Amino acid sequence: MNLLMIDDVRKRKPLVHHITNYVTVNECANITLNLGALPVMAHAPEEVAEMVSVAGALVLNIGTLSKDQVRSMILAGKKAASLGIPVILDPVGAGATELRTDSCHEILKEIPVAAVKGNAAEISILAGADAKILGVESMGVFHDMAEVACRFARERNCVVAVSGADDIVTDGNITYLVGNGHPLMGQFVGTGCMAASALGAFLALGENPVESAAVALASFEIAAELASERPDVRGPGSFYPALMDEARMLKGSTVETRSRIRKIPSPAVR
Repeated sequence: MNLLMIDDVRKRKPLVHHITNYVTVNECANITLNLGALPVMAHAPEEVAEMVSVAGALVLNIGTLSKDQVRSMILAGKKAASLGIPVILDPVGAGATELRTDSCHEILKEIPVAAVKGNAAEISILAGADAKILGVESMGVFHDMAEVACRFARERNCVVAVSGADDIVTDGNITYLVGNGHPLMGQFVGTGCMAASALGAFLALGENPVESAAVALASFEIAAELASERPDVRGPGSFYPALMDEARMLKGSTVETRSRIRKIPSPAVR
């Protein structure tokens, strides 16, 4: 596993095309930039195919959804797939409404995604398992999430990343737990969306997808740990700019030292 991957992101500066929500668009752009990649936010159907053609990855986020946005996502996703450009889907709030759930299934039907990143409820619902979600927040206690994620990954032939105290990252055959992060990440809106942007920046390198996803999450979450340790950070308001600072300064050697990625046996899928 290449734990120095962020150094390669900084050297290559891949363009990460986002079609995302208007709540966290600024946070997604900033974390992409500060991790070393180049963000572009383009959603008009008239330009998405052209824009994604020069990108290294495409991130689709359904947080503020419309039918026109889904159309743009599918147009961009099909073009990306034809060029071998990885597509990352962040199914924000899947299960909260029929529009969100149906739109995710439509995207997954039309586009061969490289990775799906979501919370336990979002992934469970898309995988056909029981789950409860309120707005965009996962509710309740989830069991056998590694099995659910593995089954979903095998069905879709993609990487599945489930956020949590230990993130689950799997392609259905190889499974990692990522134990980095800090509770302050849950105290302001946008860290989940930012994690999808991190996946885009790292998967754009074209290395092993499941390893790239695990290292991307660890790198982002290590930046959060470092931000939380700063004496000037007192809460979510001061944490956010500190996170951007630490992401900007993060080096592969620090990820190598601090990463808490461990490989676990992939559960047998029933």
